[in-house]
Amino acid sequence: MVITERQGHDSSGSDASLLSQLDLLLRSRSSILWIPTREEERLETLVREAARRLGDRLLMRWDFVSGLDAPSNRCGEAARNPMAALAGFAGLGEDQAAILLLLDFHRYVEDAAISRRLRNLARELRSKPRTLVIAAPGLNLPPELEDCVSVLELPLPGREEIERLLNGIAMASGHGLDADQLELLSRSCSGLPEERVRQVAARALAQRGCLGAEDLDDILEEKRQAIRRTQLLEYCDSDRGIEAIGGLAVLKDWLERRRRAFSSEARSYGLPHPKGVLLIGPQGTGKSLTAKAIARSWSMPLLRLDVGRLFAGLVGASEARTRDMIRTAEAMAPCVLWIDEIDKGFGIDSRSDGGTSQRVLASLLTWMAEKQSPVFVVATANGIEHLPTELLRKGRFDEIFLLDLPDRAERIEILQLQLVRLREGRRDQLDLSAVADACGGFSGAELEQTLIEAMYLSFSEGRELAQGDLISAARQLVPLSRTAREQLEQLKQWAAGGRARSAAGHG
Repeated sequence: MVITERQGHDSSGSDASLLSQLDLLLRSRSSILWIPTREEERLETLVREAARRLGDRLLMRWDFVSGLDAPSNRCGEAARNPMAALAGFAGLGEDQAAILLLLDFHRYVEDAAISRRLRNLARELRSKPRTLVIAAPGLNLPPELEDCVSVLELPLPGREEIERLLNGIAMASGHGLDADQLELLSRSCSGLPEERVRQVAARALAQRGCLGAEDLDDILEEKRQAIRRTQLLEYCDSDRGIEAIGGLAVLKDWLERRRRAFSSEARSYGLPHPKGVLLIGPQGTGKSLTAKAIARSWSMPLLRLDVGRLFAGLVGASEARTRDMIRTAEAMAPCVLWIDEIDKGFGIDSRSDGGTSQRVLASLLTWMAEKQSPVFVVATANGIEHLPTELLRKGRFDEIFLLDLPDRAERIEILQLQLVRLREGRRDQLDLSAVADACGGFSGAELEQTLIEAMYLSFSEGRELAQGDLISAARQLVPLSRTAREQLEQLKQWAAGGRARSAAGHG
């Protein structure tokens, strides 16, 4: 049985908490620990500290090229020979307390002889103060080792560790950081592994000789690259806030009330972190724009999840990718996690995959219901016919909103906002009431496209945009309200049963 010591996002003292867990596992004589991480240097520091705290246990390190590094008379032994490394550890003196840190050993555990030797060692070491610690980039245990290996996950550095690291680098450079600068930089670096934080700091020192607020752009770019390397999440930029959304008055008011809910004052008041919101509505009604606007208005990074990226071919790989996604999102917190078109990833049509989508959905829903981290989930769906009922149950999201087609007043507001963005000089020169009447049943995206099409027409004729151009463009466009009338009626009837709130307050 795999014992997984998992820890949620903790902005302070994650290494201290991990050390406590590691101490406990070592003192309880767990024979083999498997720690999935790419941060070898940080892990070695933690294991070395654990060995010191437990009475200066002998710490041995092995990698394929260098072999063993301890004890001194055996340095270099077992190079290119993983079986010899295990034999050397087993052959220590009977009363010798020791830890052997094995790097890249996941490459060899599929070998039948090494797998058998590990299982034998797991039994032999139970009565001795010795532990094998295997560092690996992922959690890909052979089935025969699952019952004899304990898994300890190494979270990304918490705020306290990052502050200590940055402060140490700054002091070493001769240019210390004041408290505000240190807090700003450490908060910006949350979600980065320790080595990446060091690289950002080294680049800043090479450019300016000191750390400061000028490094925020470099940190942001490093975060983008780190997210991109996961191949699970996308770091999205957003340049428009809630004020850029036309209509949706009820939803905007609901979001405004939660804008400060991630602050320390909200914690002192007793408020929990908001969980998230599910936005349902036809295409073009502003679901994606709302997700981006929330992140912008709340000054949080926006991470977009394409659910299809979670599903991998190997058995168990999809669940592992889901855990990695959750770990990354929590490390980036506070943040907005945008799950785009969740109905396509977990809909009824996706359930003929041997249960993989159901297991992934169960993991995601459990996390959403129990999470304590400041990750605000914004899920979007175009319809409800494929949404699993588990997703709609109370407790998954704080609220479910239906984004309907805009009414006449909202169409005028949307057209005004689009004119400000695309052709501000004409905002007060056009009668948008007549245009709104000509655009009955149009979505926000269709109103935007109407304006763009009208601008193409006026530009091609070398003149200024006129009201007639907008009305002419509207007549040429066939809106979704005509082509998907039945789907829209179904959505309205479903929401009218008390299952969702109207984002605009219609009805």
